[in-house]
Amino acid sequence: MTVTTQAPAGRTLDDRLAEVLPVLHDESREVDDTAEFPVRGLAALRESGLMGLLVPEELGGLGGDLDDLVSVSMELAGECLSTALIWGMHCQQVAALVGHAGPELRERVLPRIGEGKVYVASVTSEKGKGGHLLSAEAPLRREDGTLLLERDAPIVTGALQADGFLVTMRDDESAPPNAVTLVYADRDDLTIEASGSWNPMGMRGTHSVAVKLAGRLPESNVVGRPGEFRTVATRSFIPAGHIAWAACWLGSARAATKAVVELLRSPSGRKQFDVDSETLRTRLARVRVDLDAIAALLSQVVRDATSEDDPEPPPIQLRLNALKIFSSERSFAVVDELIQLVGLRYGYIRDAPFPLERLFRDLRSASLNYANDRLLLANGALALLDREVTLAPAAGR
Repeated sequence: MTVTTQAPAGRTLDDRLAEVLPVLHDESREVDDTAEFPVRGLAALRESGLMGLLVPEELGGLGGDLDDLVSVSMELAGECLSTALIWGMHCQQVAALVGHAGPELRERVLPRIGEGKVYVASVTSEKGKGGHLLSAEAPLRREDGTLLLERDAPIVTGALQADGFLVTMRDDESAPPNAVTLVYADRDDLTIEASGSWNPMGMRGTHSVAVKLAGRLPESNVVGRPGEFRTVATRSFIPAGHIAWAACWLGSARAATKAVVELLRSPSGRKQFDVDSETLRTRLARVRVDLDAIAALLSQVVRDATSEDDPEPPPIQLRLNALKIFSSERSFAVVDELIQLVGLRYGYIRDAPFPLERLFRDLRSASLNYANDRLLLANGALALLDREVTLAPAAGR
């Protein structure tokens, strides 16, 4: 894949990726072994300018779009899925700020993101309601023109390295749980207490720990209208998040497939594998069907998200949720199929030439990351509303 978007200062995205990808490649095994945050990878992303991919050029960013988000996510994930997802979730937060922050907050935060000085983490999980995005329990308090934030989150990706946070809060003590307000908080304005450890099966480099946040913030730090996070979520937060996740999962599965094809075509591979075998070719065909299907659905959802149409009709929401469900399940299935194809030596051993074993563990988490069961329930309800069973328009229409 070639990424050719021209960026300020004459460097293309290809140039910037060329600076970052070797760092991710070199660090990926260490990150998995130690379950520590990819510090060198994040530093390379900051230096490259890619942390500001979605920040408008006039505010010091690269002025990229969702197509760029997909392309870069796939390339990063081909080297280290943990680092790619950290970056993709940061871009999700940036998309919300770009689309919904007020003028003062935009001018104060977005240039710093464009400079690579601010990595933004997401705080949406909460004890008692889990990862449900559109509700909150902890109330936001207002005092003398400031916001008082106290938040206990059971899991926050990159919490100990983040320079800023987007936090969902119940709008006030008398507000219902669905009156959610999104608030930006600089690390310097918070006291942060971390607890617990991070020793998961996969996605070990995301270093997602429990934190308690507390601080006093300016009222201008509210993103979108108070109590109306749902609008931010449906128009920016959810589309950018699902697109970034799907692109990362697809990118890692694509890189795994490429490595296996290269192995099969190599002189040593031809001695070990019968490339004329019907079983081998059938397995490889199934892998390509899944990759192409994920890519097609991802492309359609990007078109949906960048159109001027209302983003909330059932057909569009069905496709958006389906992207997360389908890409998480089928990218994992791709790696599982590849392991079956190449066997124990290349697919199951940790020090194999390509880390299929690590990707198997990493991608097993994909269906759990904002659980597919929850999205399937939502899509079942949406499907009942779409009596015409409206599908995506054919290309060119």
